[in-house]
Amino acid sequence: MPRVTFVLPDGTPRDCEARAGETLLHIAWAHRIGIEGACEGVMACSTCHVIVDPAWIDRLPPPAPEECDMLDLAWGLTPTSRLGCQIVLTEALDGLTVRLPAETRNLLDG
Repeated sequence: MPRVTFVLPDGTPRDCEARAGETLLHIAWAHRIGIEGACEGVMACSTCHVIVDPAWIDRLPPPAPEECDMLDLAWGLTPTSRLGCQIVLTEALDGLTVRLPAETRNLLDG
């Protein structure tokens, strides 16, 4: 099974093993990592914003225009920002590292 490392805002790494074919959003939920995903992964918000380690960004397919539009709403946008709901873990991505941004726009909090 491939592994992904989520680096929490405080710098703590969380290594997670998951089945290939799962999105980073669903992997984060399964491992109780604090990614909201208010739209439940249908690319209608930016609350699953992650920052891909620069060493990995070229191994991912480029974001669709719709993903770029949603990323424009994210806090702390970087050149390697992506939506976790759009990154599907594969065997080729075994070892992928992503960082959670220091701040997020939480749509479920009033």
